[in-house]
Amino acid sequence: MRRFFVEEINSKGGALTITGPEAKHITKVLRMGPGDRFILMDSSGSRYQALIVSAASAHVSVLIEKHLPKPPPSPVEITLCQALLKSRPMDYLIQKTSELGINFIIPFSSERTVVKIQKNRYSNKIKHWMEIARNSAKQSDRDSPAKIYAPYTFKELIAECKGQDALKVVLWEEEQAEDLKGLLRTFSQVKKYIGIVGPEGGFGSEEIAATREAGFIPVSLGNRILRAETAAIVMVAIVQYEWGDLSFR
Repeated sequence: MRRFFVEEINSKGGALTITGPEAKHITKVLRMGPGDRFILMDSSGSRYQALIVSAASAHVSVLIEKHLPKPPPSPVEITLCQALLKSRPMDYLIQKTSELGINFIIPFSSERTVVKIQKNRYSNKIKHWMEIARNSAKQSDRDSPAKIYAPYTFKELIAECKGQDALKVVLWEEEQAEDLKGLLRTFSQVKKYIGIVGPEGGFGSEEIAATREAGFIPVSLGNRILRAETAAIVMVAIVQYEWGDLSFR
């Protein structure tokens, strides 16, 4: 059954009107109309079976028929701290890590970050990223979309993460002793994981020292040199494989 997203579902009234891009997708792209049913999701993770009563390009009126159970959450909560990338790689990263079940994405700027976003553009950028996360949540049948924060500075990021009770890891291409898979397999299960992935130019030595002081463990992904967005996706996939829901257990 198709899935669509609205910010909030008030099931008490039994009726709801969908507008905006979702209404257009329902009517113009999928050609759905009165009598068709779909799953309606909101940002809290609630989901309901809905029946289309009437449909036009600008709005779709539906009847909320019944509450549906949420899919179970992953056993591990994953936060990805990602140095800002150019638009297309950043969009791709958000899409794929959202499909993999990321919980939080914290963009940040570091010493070698090329991309700069003016603060007056934060709201538009976050709105764009959240739309990608919502679409990924629908596609992958997540309980709710990933939360995406406004960009931090590197100093702000380290201060935010310093007191967190989690396994904290920073991917570093110069690490020779510890790899991510080996580190994860020294733990039976971890409830919270925070991973930092740097820009294409990597981290400076002082930045790595700051992550160590904040409790992060530098690890590598082996001998391959990966693009930043690829490294982030691989990291999330490995964590979900080892501790998360890329299995039926």
